[in-house]
Amino acid sequence: MTDLTTRPMTATDADRVLTIYQAGLDGGDASFEITAPTWKAFDATRLPAHRFVVVDGGGTILGWVAVTPTSSRPVYAGVVEHSVYVDPAAQGRGVGRVLLDALITSTEAAGIWTIQSGIFPENTGSLALHRRVGFRVIGVRERIGRHHDRWRDVVLLERRSPTIT
Repeated sequence: MTDLTTRPMTATDADRVLTIYQAGLDGGDASFEITAPTWKAFDATRLPAHRFVVVDGGGTILGWVAVTPTSSRPVYAGVVEHSVYVDPAAQGRGVGRVLLDALITSTEAAGIWTIQSGIFPENTGSLALHRRVGFRVIGVRERIGRHHDRWRDVVLLERRSPTIT
């Protein structure tokens, strides 16, 4: 983990970010989506202040994290939904932990009190990672959507800031 550096995501990272995104989608347990969006669509829906990449000592992007607002209503301004993706070749190196730590620091500094996510129950590594950084399971949304011609459950998790009241 010592050769990992976190930095803000920029438009110059688009190709690598979307390649990692697609690799996660191809694995089958990351999202209901099957194709990564264009950079224009990705950029339009994620909050710029809370997008990060992790790079190794050689400058290669190994993973990314970003958030979307959960609602346009002002009462939910402090609630975001996040996505975190790690290159399959870099899994198990602490990349996801570094990304989530950066995201938590960033969102708390901005007054965001809740980060939430929906994760397929089969994605046990991601569920364990999220628990380690303070997320808790809220419930399971059973058969909430179809993915590759089968109904899938989603585990709903959230992390509430202990400092924002």
